[in-house]
Amino acid sequence: MSLRNQLETSGSWLFRYRSYLPLAILPIFIICLASSKYLGRSHAFNEYWQMFCMALSFSGLFLRVIIVGHAPLGTSGRNTREQVAHSLTTTGLYSVVRHPLYLANYIIMIGFTMEFHIWWLVLLTTTFYALYYERIMLAEEAFLRVRFGEEFEEWAAVTPAFIPKWHGWKPFKVPFCWRTVLQREYNAFFLIIAVFFLLDSIGDSVVEGRFKIDPGWFGIFIGGFIIFATLRTLKKRTHLLTVEGR
Repeated sequence: MSLRNQLETSGSWLFRYRSYLPLAILPIFIICLASSKYLGRSHAFNEYWQMFCMALSFSGLFLRVIIVGHAPLGTSGRNTREQVAHSLTTTGLYSVVRHPLYLANYIIMIGFTMEFHIWWLVLLTTTFYALYYERIMLAEEAFLRVRFGEEFEEWAAVTPAFIPKWHGWKPFKVPFCWRTVLQREYNAFFLIIAVFFLLDSIGDSVVEGRFKIDPGWFGIFIGGFIIFATLRTLKKRTHLLTVEGR
């Protein structure tokens, strides 16, 4: 088997378990948490830094919202068992970068990582992400090449894989749909809030040598959980978020 085929095969396997395998780096995060310190030795300054990092992660979620909200039927989904693409999306963010969802996920992850204010951890996470998702992208593009042939080749020839080339922008073909976003992205929304709440609580407890939960962060967590639970209930038990044709 050629090296390219080996990478594509491993990428297909990683694609199936892509939601869980990043947990492999979790022990490193736990070790870093055990030696937490306030940035600039100031709790107040550290809080500002945490809000900046959370805003960065939410900017990644914002990208996901734009992509998912404009996604045509059968694209940009959360399928894990096999590749699915009913059409080749080449407009909107897909006109400036071939894998905008993975770019958005990277921004979310970097927001988490920068919370630790450890430069080598950001570098390590970036390297892990590049090696991990490079194979998934190879597998996806192998599928798209077979599925769409010349149409894919023409799009790939002018659209970068991961770093956007903005002057190639083409308007979205599909109108934005909030229902699609609300039924697909509530998990990512709550994940961001939950992660930063946990990082703040554990970090403060380590630094101050006692169990501590910041009331402000706890309020954000509770508010996020209420929104998450509401959207999940609407999706699972009603048809309010159902979108015909998507």
